[in-house]
Amino acid sequence: MLKEVPGLLNASWDVGGGDFETALEGAGHVGDREIAEFLIGQGARANIFVLTMLGRTMEVKALLAAFPNLLRSKGPHGLTLLHHAQRGKEAAAELLEHVTKLGLTETKFKLP
Repeated sequence: MLKEVPGLLNASWDVGGGDFETALEGAGHVGDREIAEFLIGQGARANIFVLTMLGRTMEVKALLAAFPNLLRSKGPHGLTLLHHAQRGKEAAAELLEHVTKLGLTETKFKLP
């Protein structure tokens, strides 16, 4: 599909109420590493949520150090970094511990 319609790579679906997601973000919040890595390999724009699920500790810690308020930002469907770290399983174990130590205890924030 991407060969036929390259714009799908970063297309997003608007669920409504400010809730939207790309295919990469969908892979991120369900913990599908294989699809996430494929999409990034094709040039999809990664974000802190997907990087957390993938266990990209250095990148996520650097982003949180530079922009501390990202700790409480909302991903697709109001899901937090904690949720994404949990979905990342063993690969994201260090980040799960890190965001918990920083005080993140909710896996989902309420959407407006």
